[in-house]
Amino acid sequence: MRYLITGCFGFVGKYLVEAIQRAEPAAEIIAIDRAPAPASFPAVTRAHVLDLLDLALVSDVISREHPNRLVHLASLSSVGRSWQEPITSFTNNTNIFLNVLDCVRKHSPTTRVLSIGSSEQYGLVTESDLPLRETSPQRPLSPYAVARVAQEHLGEVYVRGYGLDIVATRSFNHLGAGQSSQFVISAIAKQFAELARGQRDRIRVGTTSVIRDFLDVRDVVAAYLALLARGTTGEVYNICNGRGLSIAEIIAMLADIAKVTPVIETDPELVRPVENAVVVGDHTKITTAVGWQPTIALETALRDVYDFWSRASF
Repeated sequence: MRYLITGCFGFVGKYLVEAIQRAEPAAEIIAIDRAPAPASFPAVTRAHVLDLLDLALVSDVISREHPNRLVHLASLSSVGRSWQEPITSFTNNTNIFLNVLDCVRKHSPTTRVLSIGSSEQYGLVTESDLPLRETSPQRPLSPYAVARVAQEHLGEVYVRGYGLDIVATRSFNHLGAGQSSQFVISAIAKQFAELARGQRDRIRVGTTSVIRDFLDVRDVVAAYLALLARGTTGEVYNICNGRGLSIAEIIAMLADIAKVTPVIETDPELVRPVENAVVVGDHTKITTAVGWQPTIALETALRDVYDFWSRASF
């Protein structure tokens, strides 16, 4: 089996490569990323350093590699950054996916593509929508979320119009060791590590009352592999925990892990212009389809993230 992973050298890519190597030691793993792999990244079969906005380069790689399976992880995935750079966020995330799909159409039409989407696609959520199912309306609230909705619809067009084999996800908030501090849980865990070291005297956060559905990145990549193997072409699947926790509850759990009593301060710059009070998903569809369900406790994931920042040099 030959896998091609875009955005391979990022946070999720590392866990996905390791999971593939455990499950299929003989598999070929082809990486595409804008920058070379970090020194700690597991070895892959081949790596192509390129910008997915360069259609000619993408075309060359896909025509030569002919992957059996392609996982599209590449994106500018920060919601906060999408508010700061809306044009860049939208055009990058939409156009790189379109480039990949059209090159698959022309050069490798039997490739199974896993299109990674986001729970942000649901956008404006009412109490009657909860828990969020794949049939729930999509009312995106950020430039990033609009791009993810567009990506999913492009996938539908290429399935129906060109007969491509595409499976889509709406992946909810995931975390794990090595995640960038651009993301809320990793950012808070990093601050707790700094607090425990005496490098700061308080924790700065945005809105702490919001409730989100968090799960461990290792459960997420297990879902990706299950969908690549057994997901139905043209379908979209929630990847979620099904359990909602507020940021305040996460802070309390991290305080217990770090064994500190923090001073919490709201930073206006971390408060998003528009934000849902509660986002919780339902994973019945993927569980029924491929047998996947989350297995790793959130407490374990939080400890891993905290331990990562405790060991880090910053």
